[in-house]
Amino acid sequence: MKKADVDEFFRRLADRAPAPKSELNYANPYTLLVAVVLSAQATDAGVNKATKPLFAKVKTPEAMVELGLEGLKGYIKSIGLYNNKAKNIIALSEKLITDHNSKVPRDRAALEALPGVGRKTANVVLNVAFGEPTMAVDTHVFRVSNRTGLAKGKTPLAVEQKLVKAIPGKWMDHAHHWLILHGRYTCVARKPKCPECAVNDLCTFKGKTTV
Repeated sequence: MKKADVDEFFRRLADRAPAPKSELNYANPYTLLVAVVLSAQATDAGVNKATKPLFAKVKTPEAMVELGLEGLKGYIKSIGLYNNKAKNIIALSEKLITDHNSKVPRDRAALEALPGVGRKTANVVLNVAFGEPTMAVDTHVFRVSNRTGLAKGKTPLAVEQKLVKAIPGKWMDHAHHWLILHGRYTCVARKPKCPECAVNDLCTFKGKTTV
């Protein structure tokens, strides 16, 4: 996609959602981190349903450790892979207490060193909690980027690197949210809603729907 088209692509998405936000509910950087860890292979709606009562009680690493593994499982058992996620959340909470004075670090390497935290999770936390211009590539971003021709790549990392290089800096603060929302509600997996797409004419997808 040409540079001018990329700029226009995001200008239109910005017109539709001037101030996009994460659809995960959270109270502070720590609860955001927990929510993002829980969101792997799960829907935001499902995570929010589980974390509403959890975050009413737990907002700090200390409170999570006090709740304990079995206590945490009781809140998140409706979420896929909850056993492993619970272990990681307790472990990362303990590491935040011992290594980071109970604060979520504003550093990619430190975040990725936490149990259960990969590159995508680190990017989300850096962007949403700290305003860093990062690009978190989930299934929606990966699909939209490849399908539209915005940034084609065979792996999330390849797509991330191309997006960071291609997207004008003025759009980067919200770019990953715009792409997620576009993939979640318009450029959906099975039958994209091309007739109502704001960037239809900029998209290079050959299988566009007409109805």
